[in-house]
Amino acid sequence: MFLSRALRRQPEFREAARQMVPVALGIGAWGLMTGVAMVKSGMSTFEAVLMTLIVYAGSSQLAAIPLLIAGAPAWVVLATGFCVNLRFVVFSLHLRPYLMHLPRWRRMTHGYLTADMSYAMFVRRFAGPPATPAEGLAQEAFLAGNYYVTWCAWMSLSLVGIALANFIPQAWGLGFAGVLSLLAIVCSMATTRLRLLAALIAAGTAVAAYALPLKLNIVAGIGVAVLLCFWIEKQLGLDVDTEATE
Repeated sequence: MFLSRALRRQPEFREAARQMVPVALGIGAWGLMTGVAMVKSGMSTFEAVLMTLIVYAGSSQLAAIPLLIAGAPAWVVLATGFCVNLRFVVFSLHLRPYLMHLPRWRRMTHGYLTADMSYAMFVRRFAGPPATPAEGLAQEAFLAGNYYVTWCAWMSLSLVGIALANFIPQAWGLGFAGVLSLLAIVCSMATTRLRLLAALIAAGTAVAAYALPLKLNIVAGIGVAVLLCFWIEKQLGLDVDTEATE
């Protein structure tokens, strides 16, 4: 089992799990809504379960569903999912110094299972890479405790949503619950002026380009925000992580 006894016995693992439990309630509601949405969109139960177990990315799943319904080309669906999840490239670059001492398969597993809130809580807890093997084990245990809870909440509730999709009426407003969960995650990560600016640029661009077909306004919003914020960061010499600690 990947979560070895050495990781589970670390106090940091239990600390992270306890901290993540309140957040997991919102993530579970989002997973439930995503499971329902996949089946309601016309996907078979097998396809919905397979997508949940393999993709494990709620935002890209929700972005891909309307494109699949609209019969969009595969490249559009893949490009949308790629753009929506570009933030994980940044997460991986930031976590690289923390995890480079681990074997490749463990780094890849951590990267696959680390979600938005897992990353946010980890970097808030640890200011820098480990200086000793014991500190490295503690950091790895904290990260694992974070994503263990979020993975369990997401998978269990998403599968419940798939199983109960045909019995849950649209009037329950689960879609709105999912939007609120995502909004809470986004707000919790807007900890610097540059990140807040990126969110505003992406939102404004997506609204302005709403008329684009195949939901390409989402791709446009992400692309414009990334390019502009990279340019602004270079021109003004802003450091996102340094600003966050000020």
